[in-house]
Amino acid sequence: MNKLLVLVLVTFTTFANGQNNPNIYKIIDSVSAERIEVDVSKLVSFGTRHTLSDTVSQKRGIGAARRWIKSEFETISKDCNGCLEVSFQKNLIRKGDNDRIFKDVEVVNVLAVKRGTKYPNRYILMSGDIDSRVSDANNATSDSPGANDNASGMAGTLEAARVLSKYNFENSVIFVGLSGEEQGLYGGEGLAAHAKEKGWEIIGILNNDMIGNIEGVDGIISNTDFRIFSEPVPPTETEDERKARRFYGGEVDGISRQLARYVHKTTQNYMPEMNPMMIYRLDRFGRGGHHRPFNDAGFAGIRIMEAHENYTQQHQDIRTEDGIEYGDKLEHVNFEYASKLTAVNAINLASIAWAPPAPKEVNIGGIVEAAAKLQWSKVDGAKGYRIYWRDTTSPTWDHSRYVENVTEFTLDGIVIDNFFFGVSTVGANGFESVVVFPNGILR
Repeated sequence: MNKLLVLVLVTFTTFANGQNNPNIYKIIDSVSAERIEVDVSKLVSFGTRHTLSDTVSQKRGIGAARRWIKSEFETISKDCNGCLEVSFQKNLIRKGDNDRIFKDVEVVNVLAVKRGTKYPNRYILMSGDIDSRVSDANNATSDSPGANDNASGMAGTLEAARVLSKYNFENSVIFVGLSGEEQGLYGGEGLAAHAKEKGWEIIGILNNDMIGNIEGVDGIISNTDFRIFSEPVPPTETEDERKARRFYGGEVDGISRQLARYVHKTTQNYMPEMNPMMIYRLDRFGRGGHHRPFNDAGFAGIRIMEAHENYTQQHQDIRTEDGIEYGDKLEHVNFEYASKLTAVNAINLASIAWAPPAPKEVNIGGIVEAAAKLQWSKVDGAKGYRIYWRDTTSPTWDHSRYVENVTEFTLDGIVIDNFFFGVSTVGANGFESVVVFPNGILR
């Protein structure tokens, strides 16, 4: 057995009741800015990675890029004794499906699955986009380096796979390069449909789209700020769920928003030097990213990205005008910053993958009482549960109480009208599931 793996298994003991786990710090320290730079440089070297670009050449185009990504995942797997299941996942998109599909094209994603030891059909995903573009979305031949958008996210995904491949997790982790993002989020749509067809239980997807720029077009420079975009409630909610939400709350407590809060909390706990900014919006104003198709399918999904964008470097032909350099070139990427956001992803993937499942049902009651009553479904293997509450105007879970060996609890003196509540599962190793907002009412 790999010596590092032995060390991880031996030292991974009982850090319950909120204590920080030293393995998370090891993960942070293992992320390499140098390796990320090498990977971004390699992806840029393919000239263009436009979804409809060359698929035959070994040196240029999206075909060469995705084969290289697959080979990197296979190398990582070889180094961990075959611990990753590496494959292509494909979908044929017909000409005219939208005005950016000017010929039939096979949209190909690259997957690397780290299979869970206890819950192999439960998946937490990290994604980056393979494709790139210039000013004309249908120009599949001109040089389109796509260094930050989105070789940075793809390189971060590869690096997270290298680091986390050294550990075993109870839940499965998927590292994926998605294609067809610039043509209409086709890669994410295809993989979300594939997950539905195969009956995967998706815990959530962390979509990384541009994680390498620290200097915004507005002149702000920061290597610690980053944004977490999440939608408030799933678009798949039923009419009954919508009506219940109106009376009981939950306008900002959907599954994606809880995933965003989880990332925010974990980052502040283990990487206090970083400033995670929760943005209460599906994505940037009027724009899209590859977490959205998963949201559309009813899965939790968030976008993690830089806080300060430079629009002169996005979707631009390479040129200089009025002294401004346009184009998404290698020299604009800050690799230390990209490594920090990669670490943010890695520690959240690990924390969720090491955690037990969340309660499927959480019921709440306490109308016209000076107490809030919570009841939840038992989770096999749970050491305990953590009850959270917060002011209705607070973005984060600010108060909590840990309980063991029970599936119901009354918070005396806490008036249900004045707070929102949730429950997470806590494992013997101290890792917690994502918080579940109440989905039922106690009569």
